Amino acid sequence: MSEEFVLSDELRELAVKGFQSVPYHKDIGLELLELDAKHVAAKLPMKDSLVGNPFQKILHGGVISAVLDSTGGLMAGFGAYARMQDLPAEERFEVLAKLGTIDMRIDFLRPGKPGKDGYFIATASLLRAGNKVAVTRMEFANDEGVVLAVGTGTYLCG
Repeated sequence: MSEEFVLSDELRELAVKGFQSVPYHKDIGLELLELDAKHVAAKLPMKDSLVGNPFQKILHGGVISAVLDSTGGLMAGFGAYARMQDLPAEERFEVLAKLGTIDMRIDFLRPGKPGKDGYFIATASLLRAGNKVAVTRMEFANDEGVVLAVGTGTYLCG
């Protein structure tokens, strides 16, 4: 991403509103914690409805994947937005409205068990933003900082 790109208050507000308006994010309780031009972080509380293995009470891998995809997609959007600085804002938003996941790889490192405070943190950073594609790196950890999964996402953004 361009060194010059700064996340304006207006863009931050739009990103937060957009993220919070996703019904799935509301259903699972996903909320943004940190948001800047180089880093996204979101918090997910552990809920019984998100358990994938009722015997061990661990988080479903599909939830982990979806959360990583959401944070990675938001980061990819910032990368695409930064590369379109020469376009009017309206045109940039039209392009971003078409953002979608092309490919995603998740490596599950440990069972999805929360720490003592009962939540998880997902983070994403931008690896590359090209004219049509952005690539992000994501991590999913419990509230004690134990990394449970890592991922790489490739997003169409142009």
